[in-house]
Amino acid sequence: MSAIRIEKVVTSGTFSLDGGTWDVDNNVWIVGDDSECVVIDAAHDARPILDAIGDRTLTQILCTHGHDDHLGAVTDVLAAHPDATVSIHPDDRMLWDAVMDQPPTGALTDGQQITVGGARLDVLHTPGHSPGACCFRIADEGVVFSGDTLFQGGPGATGRSFSDFGTIVESIRSSLLSLPPETVVHTGHGDDTTIGDEAPHLAEWIARGH
Repeated sequence: MSAIRIEKVVTSGTFSLDGGTWDVDNNVWIVGDDSECVVIDAAHDARPILDAIGDRTLTQILCTHGHDDHLGAVTDVLAAHPDATVSIHPDDRMLWDAVMDQPPTGALTDGQQITVGGARLDVLHTPGHSPGACCFRIADEGVVFSGDTLFQGGPGATGRSFSDFGTIVESIRSSLLSLPPETVVHTGHGDDTTIGDEAPHLAEWIARGH
């Protein structure tokens, strides 16, 4: 069996919501082995994502949430891999439907297990940044893909529609900070962090919201 590969591709584009548009760089994560993989958040530009997939079989695109900067390359990646599926949590369908012409082909649920290339990804529903936000944990590799739920320095943004600060802090507390402290957090934007680096700041985040 091939070893698990975790690769990061950074793509650039814009994020638009509530009438505003901002320039952003997104982390796209490709997880699998030498024969098959999944893509976590097909953002902005399909070309570097397809280059990273190479000649492997793409089984799924997994969406951490439905903001448009995380969905921009979905259509083009699927066009190149028509047998792959794309999944998002149903609570983010209103965000998906605002920018996508076709419905997703799969629905993510809390506790769901997704296997690819010998790796098992556990789905963690972590609402707050958006109602359907999800993280993906690979326990055997000691990593979690946090999307925009947890960053180096604290929770993701909650100042826009469909987001809530109290909800995201509770999601992080209950679903992420309970993971082993050495767990590496692969984020949706910016640098990695660890659960151990972020956990001591929970009280500060709570105070920030009051």
